Amino acid sequence: MTLGILKESDGEHRVAVTPDAVPTLMKLGFQKILVESGAGDTAFFDDASYAKQGAQIADTATVLKESNLLVKIHPLPNAALDKLSAGQILVGQFNPLLQKEVVDALLRSGISAFSLDLAPRTTRAQALDVLSSMATVAGYKAVLTAANHLPTFFPMFMTAAGTIKPAKVLILGAGVAGLQAIATAKRLGAVVEAFDVRAAAKEEVLSLGAKFVEVEGAIDDKSAGGYAVEQTEEFKQKQAQLIHDHAVAADVVICTAQIPGRKAPLLLRKETVAAMKSGAVIVDLAASTGGNCEVTENGKTIRSGNVAIIGDSNLPASIPKDASVMYGKNIINFLKLIMIKGELNLNFEDDIVAATCIAHKGDIVSARLKQVMQPA
Repeated sequence: MTLGILKESDGEHRVAVTPDAVPTLMKLGFQKILVESGAGDTAFFDDASYAKQGAQIADTATVLKESNLLVKIHPLPNAALDKLSAGQILVGQFNPLLQKEVVDALLRSGISAFSLDLAPRTTRAQALDVLSSMATVAGYKAVLTAANHLPTFFPMFMTAAGTIKPAKVLILGAGVAGLQAIATAKRLGAVVEAFDVRAAAKEEVLSLGAKFVEVEGAIDDKSAGGYAVEQTEEFKQKQAQLIHDHAVAADVVICTAQIPGRKAPLLLRKETVAAMKSGAVIVDLAASTGGNCEVTENGKTIRSGNVAIIGDSNLPASIPKDASVMYGKNIINFLKLIMIKGELNLNFEDDIVAATCIAHKGDIVSARLKQVMQPA
């Protein structure tokens, strides 16, 4: 049984599995670990560090041809996918709910593919939840990014030259990324507020020392598995006004609100941005799904008046070493479910295996993805 570790495309600095994980993979039953040459370079893991742990360095064609199971972060290009054959398995984070063309290509290829971002929000699945682990990285780095762009200090200073007031930070969305952003902003000494439509988030926000901005009348659907759900128009109007009032008083706004498989909710209107403080900073982690801010441009840092808007949904790539370690552990924890006594066993009676399988023998297994892929 051979496992292949592939290199990511330009702009992605992480790697799916780090050298320290190689011995663990061998204990799971993989007799050979093939690493595409240079796969870990941008995450500061050179080929020698993989070879030292027992992996073999190979070219792209060899890894694609000889591996029974391949691990990656982003989808394989079609040119590489065409070189795979039925029976091979691909594991990664492919965002299939919004990238239907990726799913179609995988179905045509005949391989089995698993996307860990479809893992259910259950206690048992936490160890392989790539969305949560990468959101932790993104929330942390979002605050540091904002601090680098802000023309003022984050903490309060009392000096001989006078008192410097602390920065005011507003976090939109109190999921994993939002909570990590709250914790990081508090460590830096900011005054922090957070908004979320989920009532369950209030206690977590308060426990981190932030103020919870609450809008009455939110729909809190427990069947959504801990995710936010679409709200009524009346609620959205109340929400818009309250967010506007708090955003114009903030020095920093961190946008993290997303609804899986749908366009990100619009929370910061251009009128709000125009009314914000001169020098204020917005970091929009939802940029790739439309952004929480109306003027966000994905992958760009722009200015609207004197407000900086940073649209970056891939901040984990900016902390590639530790982000790769975390992602790699998620991969290993998933492989433990499908490697039984050294042999691959795709047990679709397992809720995690079934939920994450986006392609198998030309069919979709994931019930959630099936529902999204059905024609309107």
